[in-house]
Amino acid sequence: MFEVELRGTVITDIASLYDELNRGFMQSEDWRLGESLDALDDLLYGGIGDAVGHDRIRVTWHDHELSRAALGVDTTASWYEAKLARPGTFNAEKITRDLAGLRAAGGPTYFDLVLEVFASHDNVELVLA
Repeated sequence: MFEVELRGTVITDIASLYDELNRGFMQSEDWRLGESLDALDDLLYGGIGDAVGHDRIRVTWHDHELSRAALGVDTTASWYEAKLARPGTFNAEKITRDLAGLRAAGGPTYFDLVLEVFASHDNVELVLA
């Protein structure tokens, strides 16, 4: 089993989340995972990074409540707005709906979306500590 510990105390925004994922999963690589939920999904399949060759992955996310706050509504709204600022690159209709839902109901946040990616992998155990 490949084990990673994420430090929620250093996750203050989306960029620092991926910095922490790179620290945990990509130490032996000469390239870095991009800031993308699709890239995280690919990483958790175990075909890239330090988890290659391991059939199971355990991620312990320490101080996850700090990360939940950092990756909350404001960060998520900014992420959606940045996507909308690049017309033709993303599905603007879906992002507009998602942004409206975020503002109306408070979620799902980027943190929630990350948890969804983790939950979609049967080979990954996520421990929120």
